[in-house]
Amino acid sequence: MFTTTQVGSWPRSKDMLRALRDRRLGKISRAEFDRAADGEVRRTVRIQEEAGLDVIVDGEHRRDNFYSFITEKVEGTRLMSLAEMLDEVEDKSGFEEMLSTLDVPASAIRNPTCVGKLSRREPLALDDFKFVKSLTDKPVKITLPGPYLLTRSMWVTNYTKKVYGTQRKMGDEVVRILREELIDLARAGCEFVQFDEPVLTEAVMSEDCGRRTFM
Repeated sequence: MFTTTQVGSWPRSKDMLRALRDRRLGKISRAEFDRAADGEVRRTVRIQEEAGLDVIVDGEHRRDNFYSFITEKVEGTRLMSLAEMLDEVEDKSGFEEMLSTLDVPASAIRNPTCVGKLSRREPLALDDFKFVKSLTDKPVKITLPGPYLLTRSMWVTNYTKKVYGTQRKMGDEVVRILREELIDLARAGCEFVQFDEPVLTEAVMSEDCGRRTFM
């Protein structure tokens, strides 16, 4: 009666968490990391097929989090922890208040920050799609961070204003990059693309939607 799928991200196994950490610290090569991730994706696809889901996801196992991974894919970005960003944000007191509400250390959350002209260094998720599609005959869904989330989180005035002048101009570049990726995915046969925009809930539900958040 209903088409079934999964939101996108799966829990990481201990081995996958170790591979993500070692890749970030430069202890393993990209090829070694991909071998570990490939095994996790195969397991994730097998579980979904056994459960009878109609649309398959890869579990986002290759991603540190659902949007910080773009730093590896997009020129003009720098990955910064929230702790590092404290000295750079405009509203320091508001930012400190936001950090106090987190249930993980501020050093553990990394944010892609725009520090130069944005362009795709490589596809964001096209290779992920091709690998998953090689494992299943079912439709595949690819998840990507949405343009509003990226524009809001990547803008840090001390860095980004020197490059783009206004947040709107940077946002136009973000939309262009996501559009290029969407076209490439469609041409490769991707059936579903999900753009994640969790922070839009604040724009709709909160009276204080101008403060910086990371979701």
